[in-house]
Amino acid sequence: MKLLFGKWTAIAKESIDRAAIVAKFLCLLHVTNTYIFSPTLVYGPSMLPTLNLTGDVVLSEYVSHRLGKVGPGDVVLIQSPENPRKMITKRVVAMEGEVVSFLVDPSRSDRSRTVVVPKGHVWIQGDNIYASNDSRNFGPIPYGLIQGKVWCRVWPIDGFGSL
Repeated sequence: MKLLFGKWTAIAKESIDRAAIVAKFLCLLHVTNTYIFSPTLVYGPSMLPTLNLTGDVVLSEYVSHRLGKVGPGDVVLIQSPENPRKMITKRVVAMEGEVVSFLVDPSRSDRSRTVVVPKGHVWIQGDNIYASNDSRNFGPIPYGLIQGKVWCRVWPIDGFGSL
């Protein structure tokens, strides 16, 4: 009986040790995916030709925007100001205090407008001005809506590399 009990104790200890390793791995994966970087599927016409219409997988990092290291030219993930459940991918065009001139409706007229980006906000636009819902439609967005910075494209493989 004692031999049988000792065998089960060893098996239980081994099981607990392995479960602890799996739990630590899952915690590390969660922290990495939530606070450091994660793969993100982005699709739609607004970032053509930089990103594909049918979708690209990009690595997005979540540290730069918290440190204030986002600037003009960076492609960022933003919580949509119109639908908070949706993430959008756009390029930062201007930072607070900068002057932006843009075409109001590029497909219908050449009428332009000029605005100054207010403090704590950024001006974002899609690379495809004819098919992008961006700051030209909803104005400057608060810096706090930036969720991450696109670091590189990983899929499709022929487009692998930084943006």
